[in-house]
Amino acid sequence: PDCSFTCHYRCRALVRLDCSGPPGASDEDDGTEQALEKDTNVDEPAEWEKAELDPAQVEQRIKEYNSQINSNLFMSLNKDGSYTGFIKVQLKLVRPVSVPATKRVPSLQAGRQGTRSQGVKRRTSFYLPKGTVKHLHILSHTRASEVIDALLRKFTVIDNPRKFALFERSEKDEQVYLRKLGDEEQPLRLRLLAGPSEKALSFVLKENETGEVNWDAFTLPELHNFLRILQREEEEHVRQLRHRYARCRQKMQEAL
Repeated sequence: PDCSFTCHYRCRALVRLDCSGPPGASDEDDGTEQALEKDTNVDEPAEWEKAELDPAQVEQRIKEYNSQINSNLFMSLNKDGSYTGFIKVQLKLVRPVSVPATKRVPSLQAGRQGTRSQGVKRRTSFYLPKGTVKHLHILSHTRASEVIDALLRKFTVIDNPRKFALFERSEKDEQVYLRKLGDEEQPLRLRLLAGPSEKALSFVLKENETGEVNWDAFTLPELHNFLRILQREEEEHVRQLRHRYARCRQKMQEAL
């Protein structure tokens, strides 16, 4: 396939990919996004994110939040001092995800017993569409790790949750800032502190690639396979860069 997906030869029959589009078909769509997404990774939360609110302040913030939104996605204060509300998460995954697929095959007894069959668990991999967005109704004490688990359940993704990370995204002075949320951070609390503005704060699910990889744990064939994958990814990035500069050069020539 055009995505150059590589897998173990024994797994090949269990994997299906929907990536038949021609290379470069999505370059036009990415132009505007990439112009802005020169993100700066931020390790520490902003000062306003560290604010501690007493119950009266929480109630006041919720009233202000609800008065500013143009939908019915309100926050609600509970009697115990906690609160519930909605967060919107954009899924920006560059690699395929895996979902379960069950194929019904006749059992050995099917010929004699007619309709009896046996379910065989299989795995189907596909790319989530660009711009996929999901609203989640969560509690104020819901953790970032629990949000990731909920998103994977919504899309029936069976990959390990540790492969993914929840990021907060903000725009300031035409610059995009990204910060990876810790497992124990509470996204709804951040939403309340930031207000409803998507530029001030939005949430993005991405691949978790910040951890160190223990390459010594892989076999030689696996390492060679990884090198081939890296080479293909590098060639694809070079192709996209050349295409982008060629477009820019063409527009300049047209202007001349």
